[in-house]
Amino acid sequence: MNQPDDNELFNRLEAEMTADRSADSGGEVVDLAKARSARSESTDPSTRPDADPTADSLPDRSGAESGDPTARRMVDQPSAKAAGPGYLGRLLAAQRRPVVPIWLKSLAELKTATAWVARHYAHSLGYHALRSPVYAARLAFQAPTGAARFIGGTLRWVADREGEPVRLAAVRREDAAEYLKLSRQRDGRVRLRTLVTVLAMFIGLGSALALYVLAPDWLQVVSVGAVTMALGFAGRKADAPVIHRAVELPKAVKLTSDIVLRALGALGIPAINQAQAKGRDGFEFTAPITRDGPGWRAEGNLPYGVTVTDVIERRDRLASGLRRPLGCVWPEAVPDEHTGHLVLWVGDQDLNKSKKPAWPLAKTGTVDLFKPVAYGTDQRGRWVEITLMYIAGVIGAIPRMGKTFLLRLLMLIAALDPRAELHTYDMKGTGDLDPVGNAVSHRHAAGDDDEAIAYALADWRALREELRRRTKVIRSLPRDICPENKVTSALADKRSLGLHPIVIAVDECQVLFEHGEHGKEFEEIATDLVKRGPATGIVFLAATQRPDAKSLPTGISANASARWCLKVMGQTENDMVLGTSAYKRGVRATMFAWGDKGIHYFIGEGSDARIVGSVYVDGPGADLIAARARKAREKAGLLSGHALGEAPEEVTGPSYDLLADILAVIPEKEARPWNDVTVDRLAELRPEVYGPWAELEPAERAAHLTTVLKPYGISTGQVGRRIKGKTVNRTGFTRAHLTAAIAERDGKRDAS
Repeated sequence: MNQPDDNELFNRLEAEMTADRSADSGGEVVDLAKARSARSESTDPSTRPDADPTADSLPDRSGAESGDPTARRMVDQPSAKAAGPGYLGRLLAAQRRPVVPIWLKSLAELKTATAWVARHYAHSLGYHALRSPVYAARLAFQAPTGAARFIGGTLRWVADREGEPVRLAAVRREDAAEYLKLSRQRDGRVRLRTLVTVLAMFIGLGSALALYVLAPDWLQVVSVGAVTMALGFAGRKADAPVIHRAVELPKAVKLTSDIVLRALGALGIPAINQAQAKGRDGFEFTAPITRDGPGWRAEGNLPYGVTVTDVIERRDRLASGLRRPLGCVWPEAVPDEHTGHLVLWVGDQDLNKSKKPAWPLAKTGTVDLFKPVAYGTDQRGRWVEITLMYIAGVIGAIPRMGKTFLLRLLMLIAALDPRAELHTYDMKGTGDLDPVGNAVSHRHAAGDDDEAIAYALADWRALREELRRRTKVIRSLPRDICPENKVTSALADKRSLGLHPIVIAVDECQVLFEHGEHGKEFEEIATDLVKRGPATGIVFLAATQRPDAKSLPTGISANASARWCLKVMGQTENDMVLGTSAYKRGVRATMFAWGDKGIHYFIGEGSDARIVGSVYVDGPGADLIAARARKAREKAGLLSGHALGEAPEEVTGPSYDLLADILAVIPEKEARPWNDVTVDRLAELRPEVYGPWAELEPAERAAHLTTVLKPYGISTGQVGRRIKGKTVNRTGFTRAHLTAAIAERDGKRDAS
């Protein structure tokens, strides 16, 4: 009774098997390499060509309901795409490129470019004008050869010599019909060309005879000269041009996408190499490669996981891949973009060899230190400016990279403001700052002997007292005159206030800060000047070839708003000058080559790190600029101090020992005194020294004593006492730490 059902089942199975065989009847050759690649990419559902995006976006409900821990669970929500930024959101976040080019907006850059073009053509005109007699002589000597070539060419043209090979070919083929046709064509050409030649000869001879009889002498000379020059030009040799080039333009290959991709592929970065091996570019261009100054600019996104710092670390390989000198290749990160957004600028010439525009202040002009002043150019030849007021600056580099020249350049800029009072200290002792120091500086010393150290210490003590005086003057000024409680250019012009700019420059500052006896005091005073000086019109600039914590104390480097870093050897030195984590962000002065003298990273003027090539001013040039600055000071009646040959007048200030004074006012039984109480006692001991400290508020007194004790290694903290049954906590220190610091200092002094 079940027979019919069984037959139906077998029939159905037979039909399915037949359908499967018919569907698989064709063979297929499988590429094993592609199959393996497809299998490795199949783990990502977004890369499978057969993946269903709607299915992938839905959660796997069966897996969740079954409780299978190995089941795939999709985390992308169906509304994820709709939740993203829409068209209006993308427009709001879009980056609009400037309608007017940046160089056209800058009047200074437009003037510079115009001057370059004018100098170029003026040079070419002068070059050829001076050599014009030589050119004329060469053409005159070549005129006979040119005449022979002209006559010979004319005869060949009349005889139709250009068609002779075709006629000879017809003779070799023994093609009589074609030869007769070509001969008749030649006869017609020869007759016509002979007639034209004869007419031209008559017209030419007639014109020459008319010029000889009727034309004035000057016109005859010009005509003969023109004919001679034309014949000489016709007789020139291909390998011996008459006129040489006045300017040899650099021959740089145009930057293309293929060259950029080739160079990136040569870096050895796995993500880029893997992408290019699979037929992809490995770099996404986000803008066309364009001309940017004297070079080319390429911009785009690196593969996921690759950062700009990875490329910067391989800058030498990148230059090899581009087939350009190392000084022409400058990969950069974009601060406002993600870390994989690369801007590659490739110059036509090496940065340290390219011709820089003339410095505007080299021969004329004065400076207002409260306004930006150009001091160098970037890779694109654009001027980079620095405002020396309201800053403290640090310059770091290994020896022989231009550190001292850069410091001297900044001091020359300061010298060109007649109001500025300069204090220059060349602790290296080679006289590099002498052009500025001897001509205009109010205080100047060179060398590391005891006399120079004592001179500097006395001056710095006087500067600290000047800082305190200025704070009182600024605090006493009306709000309408000094609305922001800082020195302005208008206030600096008022001599009665004594708020003129003071610029302090120290080369090889580690000599002072590491001094065995006075190093702590130098550090204390410098830290105070760096922190409070900018608002009062005092600028502190320090340069060192050993940018470490001892040579450049943290209290100074951490508060310097302007930083110049030439070539350094390691990450620690790089971050010490340019700031913590600068190396990780791709700001690496370690990439500069030994020949990149004067080229540095500059952080200041409210912008991110920029690569700058400072203006080169040699010794004689520095003397000329300093002499001009001295004349301006003499005219304004502002020359003073060392520049006038005057010795310091009581600049030594009170001589005291801070630690000994504190120990004198703190009794032995008082193990943990309070800072504000200690300051009051110090003011009673030496009013002329510590009196201004006692005028501060209690919290400010405590904070100030903490600051001055920190260089000696004495830390402060909360000290509690019972007063009228209540616990009162104030900032204090431990007396035992004070005595230990004194013993350690005296021990080092005795040892030295």
